[in-house]
This record gives sequence, structure tokens and C-alpha cells, in this order.
Amino acid sequence: MSAAPESSSEYIKHHLTNLTFGRFPAGHEHAGQWGFAHSMKEAGEMGFWAINVDSMVISLLLGLLFLWLFRHVARRATTGVPSGLQNFVEWVVEFIDNSVRGSFSGRNPLVAPLSLTIFIWVLLMNIMDLIPVDWLPWLAGMAGVGHLKVVPSNDPNITFGLSLTVFALVLYYSIKIKGLGGFLGELAFQPFPKWMAPVNLLLEGVSLVSKPISLSLRLFGNMYAGEMIFILIALMYGGNLALAGFGGLLQLGWAIFHILIILLQAFIFMTLTIVYLDMASQEHH
Repeated sequence: MSAAPESSSEYIKHHLTNLTFGRFPAGHEHAGQWGFAHSMKEAGEMGFWAINVDSMVISLLLGLLFLWLFRHVARRATTGVPSGLQNFVEWVVEFIDNSVRGSFSGRNPLVAPLSLTIFIWVLLMNIMDLIPVDWLPWLAGMAGVGHLKVVPSNDPNITFGLSLTVFALVLYYSIKIKGLGGFLGELAFQPFPKWMAPVNLLLEGVSLVSKPISLSLRLFGNMYAGEMIFILIALMYGGNLALAGFGGLLQLGWAIFHILIILLQAFIFMTLTIVYLDMASQEHH
């Protein structure tokens, strides 16, 4: 376990540092060896193959929780008066189904399950932001773990992983439905006449590449900002009793408001996924 943060700056850096595993760079006392980074700087120097273990483990556990919960409800579903949990799951499925029907004009059996998975998984990752910032890191520290970030959607590696998967599906269905020639023609010959193909390629290329970037950074930015505010409020508990009491009120108010952000970001990520897949499925003439 790393030493306890001594200042506000160290406290913030400590909470923003992932539990990163990778190969130590040249110049480090353990250069060439694999191990856990002890600071944000070390984590950055480990390079591309470093893994944020906390983000990976927590996101996978939340994904397994989602699969187990919905399978559990499906296996015990009844035609009579549903339980509260079954009623909730049925409401979520119906909500996702209506969203897909309203935004996707084609016929693709993947879109609805994918949308459900994205919405619930991102929502669960976002909900981790409502856990007080010191609780789980303190428990991890008691177990000898120096750093722990518990909000996977606060990690750009996770949000980019999700958005790049959606982007790969967009490219796949664009080529499958329109053909490679149709897909490239759409990039080169729209929206301006064919003789302006270079301009079309530039505009459409930027628009295409911006989809996964905006999708990932929107989710990351909102969750990062929310987590930072919780961390700043937590610093107030280190002051006098009046400041700590005011911090408690701020924390409660921000948590209530943050519930809206958590739901909204999961919904936006899901909705844009549906819209992008719908655009990929449409042939332009």
C-alpha cells in the first residue's frame, strides 16, 4: 500500500490514479520487469500495453452481474403478478425495444440486444460513481492495494473500447449492406458533386472518425467531471465541523443531481449507437 496522501494535491492525484500493471520503462530501477505502477507518471511511462486492472476487473464484474441478473429474472419469470425485479426488467426491455423501434428503421436482430447491453452495462459502470470516493479505495488499501479507481467509465480506455466496438460494427454493416464500392462511394461522392470528391472525402472522413471519438469522450468527460467534484467535496471533510457539514449537504445535492447525469449518459451512448447503426444500414441513392 502506498503512503497516505499528505496534501490536497496528493489526495486528488491518488484518487485519479488507476491500478496499472505493465512493464517498467528504461531508466526505472525495475526496467524491463512487469509490475504495478506507483504513480500516474509511472503508469503513463509503461506504454500502450499497460493495463488498468481496476477498470478491467470492475467493468467485467459489472457485466457478469448484468448477465446473471437478467438471466435469473428470465428463468423465474411468471405470467401472473410479476415480482418487483421482474417488473423492472420487463420495463427496461420494453423501454429499449421502443427506443430501437423509434430510431432504427431496418431489420437487424443484433441491434436490440446490443442496445440493452450497452445501456445497462454503461449504467452500472456509471452508478459506481455514487459510492463515496474513499470507501472502496480504503478497503483496497487495507488489502495492500495502493490505488483503486472504481468508476470504469471514468477511464478513457474503457469508453474508447466501447466506442471502437460500436465503430467496428458500423463499418461492418456499412460494407455488408452497401457493398465496399457503395460505402466508399458514399464517402467520396456526397454531399457535393463527384468532381469535388477530395472535399467529400475530407468532410465525410472527419465525420466518420469523429463518431467513436465523440461517443467515448462524451461519456468519459461527464463521468470524470462528476468524480472530480465528489473528490473536491470529500476534501471538505478534512476541515472544521462546519465545513464538513456543508460538504455533506453538497455531497447529497450533487449525488441527487448526478443520478440524472448517470442515466442520461447511458441513454445517450445507447441512442447514438442505434442511430449510427441505422445510418450504416441505409442505402443512399
